[in-house]
Amino acid sequence: MNNTKCINLFPEGIVRIPPSKSVLHRALICSALSGSVLELPAGASDDIEATYHCVSALTRGGAATLDCAESGSTLRFLLPIAAAKGVPARFTGRGQLLSRPIAPLLDQLSAHGVKVSALRDELMLSGRLHSGTFELAGDISSQYVTGLLLALPLLEGDSEICLHSRLESKPYVNITLDVMARHGVLAEEYSRGYRIKGGQRYLPHGLITEGDYSQAAFFLAAGALGRNVSVSGLSPRSKQGDRAILDIFSRAGIGLSRDGDTVRAAAGEISPVDVDASDIPDLIPPVAALLAYAGGESRIYNAARLRLKESDRLASVRAALGALGADISEREDGLVIRGKPRLAGGSADSAGDHRIAMMTAVAAIRCDGEVLLNNPDCVRKSYPEFWKDFEVSGK
Repeated sequence: MNNTKCINLFPEGIVRIPPSKSVLHRALICSALSGSVLELPAGASDDIEATYHCVSALTRGGAATLDCAESGSTLRFLLPIAAAKGVPARFTGRGQLLSRPIAPLLDQLSAHGVKVSALRDELMLSGRLHSGTFELAGDISSQYVTGLLLALPLLEGDSEICLHSRLESKPYVNITLDVMARHGVLAEEYSRGYRIKGGQRYLPHGLITEGDYSQAAFFLAAGALGRNVSVSGLSPRSKQGDRAILDIFSRAGIGLSRDGDTVRAAAGEISPVDVDASDIPDLIPPVAALLAYAGGESRIYNAARLRLKESDRLASVRAALGALGADISEREDGLVIRGKPRLAGGSADSAGDHRIAMMTAVAAIRCDGEVLLNNPDCVRKSYPEFWKDFEVSGK
């Protein structure tokens, strides 16, 4: 099968953005822990399917094999939960999943009563997690914190998560706390981390869904580059950290308008901006696509963790945009982008990374020549309908 796509159609009309992947992961887990009957949302991404099937298997009782596919969230959230429930569990995955950082979380599970066997292509857990103090650096992965927050209320004793550095991507943890609270489970934030009372029970709550700001960012960037497109489904009260896309675009001189849950970005001159990526790593690809056309030099910094995503996302952003003619250079912890009015076009590689594929689609809007994208189907990981929405939305 040919796995190269010629990008030659662009969005017109209104895109109904899919539910937030961040919210949905957590809502599915909390619902399952409450004993609710789970239903897989229609059009779910590969990552959401992984969480759905894994958490369903985990809550059935008995030993479980959990195929996390390529979903880092699924793996990092469910490791502590399996340990808290005392379920002997075998975790598997595909692609780069099991080579991505996980050791700090496994070390804490091991220090609290869990036997961990880490092999090249699987992780084995046995034993039951004990309550206590869990020590983590805050600048590696907020997903470790989320996994522990979800699991520790299930234990008999009280626990504490103690962070030894600033918690990056904290908005994702705020989503976790919000979804937990809606299911009747609470954690207390304090100066060094979080305190969690044991013996809590998750209560049923309707499945929480809201539009995904990180996915919406690609269509808002398309609008800023001249496409007639609006994005619906975006809650103005969302706790998603990627709502920051609205502030970034405003600083770049992009006119934004909102009507209820529908947001529109107006085309116009794009000003260069500096962007701190520490709390919003998933926004860097659409922001980079926009800034490739800004009228000056922009800098993205505090982005070293992007090297640990589905691809080395600093290198793959540079390579894909550079292949289209962008003036972009890579730094140890970020990117420097010198915008141009137009790009030439060419052949780009998604590096098997869903956000790089979507970024390339956006960047193609102002390319003078044809744009070919290798491995476009990787968007299934987070947004299976992306190409349909991008090419024929509103028709």
